[in-house]
Amino acid sequence: MPSVPSGTRYYAIGDIHGRLDLYEALIAAIEGEIAAAPGIEHRIIVLGDLVDRGPDSAGVVERTRVWQQSRNVRVLAGNHEEMFLAAFEKPEALRHFLKHGGRETVLSYGFSSRQLWDLTLEEIFERLPQVVPQDVRDYIASFETMIRAGDYVFVHAGVDPTRPLGEQKRSDLLWIRDRFLSHEGPLEKVVVHGHTIFDHVMDCGNRIGIDTGAFRSGVLTALVLEGDQRRILQARSGDGEPLAVFHGDRPH
Repeated sequence: MPSVPSGTRYYAIGDIHGRLDLYEALIAAIEGEIAAAPGIEHRIIVLGDLVDRGPDSAGVVERTRVWQQSRNVRVLAGNHEEMFLAAFEKPEALRHFLKHGGRETVLSYGFSSRQLWDLTLEEIFERLPQVVPQDVRDYIASFETMIRAGDYVFVHAGVDPTRPLGEQKRSDLLWIRDRFLSHEGPLEKVVVHGHTIFDHVMDCGNRIGIDTGAFRSGVLTALVLEGDQRRILQARSGDGEPLAVFHGDRPH
């Protein structure tokens, strides 16, 4: 069975996409588990796509920065972080970003709906650096692309199955889909990834997909790895139900 290093427990958190409410609930659950197991070294990996689509991307980014001050939290870059940073480079990249969930992100940083409606693309482009501080952009630009732990590797989207882990392209780690998802053979390590939405955690043996579409499903998933054991932890909301945390057994 694949395992993580002895004495460690890993929490891998799927695509948050601006759902600060679910993220806060999941953090509280993780902190509760950490408090109950002081003898274990806890490591947390956020699998990218913190921003876009959901209502509070700015809050998710800031909450992550704060969490890193007290915990071993590492963050992977997702394709939506890449689009966000590209939006500061040229208006056409901004147009693409706004069409793919970026509208909610810039609203969370202080643009009003009226401004987005009234201003030209070029005017939004000029104002964007004033709304999103340079230190926030530098922080997002510092996100990692790959983290290894024992028999596992953590990436945002997946890996090119034809290349060794040490020779992966950044574009594949952030964007790959079909060539990776359709690959049924063994990989160098078990790949834990987000990026592609599934109704439930997808444990395919060679990979584990944990993006449960938080921004639209109301379900944010963390995969918990300890020794050769796997379980899931989920924050859930929706249909008028109060926010709740679900402790699951082995993923499907």
